[in-house]
Amino acid sequence: MKVNIYYGGRGVLDDPTLHVISKMEQVLLELNVEVRRFNIYENKKEISTLPQTFKDVDGIILATTVEWLGIGGFMNEFLDACWLYGDKEKMKHIYMQPVVMSTTYGEREGMMTLENAWEILGGLPCSGLCGYVEDVSTFEVNAEYSRIIEKKAENLYRTISQKAKGLPTSNQAVRNNVLHTQALNLTPQESEQLSQYVADDNYVKQQKMDIAELSSMYRDMLGGQMDESAETEYIGAFRSHFVPQADFKAGYSFQIEGKSKPLYIHVENGDISVVYGEQGPVDVYARVSTGVLNDILGGRETFQRAFGVGDMTAKGNLRILRMLDTIFVFA
Repeated sequence: MKVNIYYGGRGVLDDPTLHVISKMEQVLLELNVEVRRFNIYENKKEISTLPQTFKDVDGIILATTVEWLGIGGFMNEFLDACWLYGDKEKMKHIYMQPVVMSTTYGEREGMMTLENAWEILGGLPCSGLCGYVEDVSTFEVNAEYSRIIEKKAENLYRTISQKAKGLPTSNQAVRNNVLHTQALNLTPQESEQLSQYVADDNYVKQQKMDIAELSSMYRDMLGGQMDESAETEYIGAFRSHFVPQADFKAGYSFQIEGKSKPLYIHVENGDISVVYGEQGPVDVYARVSTGVLNDILGGRETFQRAFGVGDMTAKGNLRILRMLDTIFVFA
């Protein structure tokens, strides 16, 4: 029989969970069980590969400490790795015993979290152990507490030996009918390989650089196409609807929503120039949304009315501003 212990605490000397799993390890070894312990905090850079250690094990112990709220980051990250990269078919046959000690509050909630997580992963939970520890030294020398810990270790051994079964739970139903690992329909071998890549910092950094380079390349390609259309949008409409006015000269700068450059219009007698980017003197600066401008160009609105109701803002020479509806007729 093989049992792995995964400790999700911080490894501090006064952590009561360390005392509990050490005692359980001793009992299991006396029962001729092969035991391996993994301190997740020591393997934090390779957490994504830890689910690979489930191979050939019959049971596991998930042990952690509630120091202020919940089961802690290391254990959460480990469970995430189990969901993303673990062999779900293998986990269906692995018994899990949760061990949660608390120095504050929430040991029962922590134990239930581990039980629920393992059931959703498809595994087989067995009776766990949780407790509140006020004074670690008193806890360690208490003979009654030691017997309870030993009994729990023996219970794990009996559960695995007898291949005990339990009644179906709603967590299992949720997993079978609702939850799916999105976008990771991989074989166990592919999941294992992916977890190795994720744990390789150099590989991840190179992938991020490659993605950034590709993103930049496609952004430039798409941006070039967008810039071409952006450079001509609205220009034709103003030119085709221009009505020349004798002895009239003006420069307009329209800051249009979504455009990086203003639309500059210069009229002088019968000549008109329409370009993006300021090319000369400006008499009127205007700011307008694409929706309002489209209404004006479609003849559903006028410059003067849009300015009057606040749909278009402008500053500069108001007389020249009022001339917009005269030199551009879209009705």
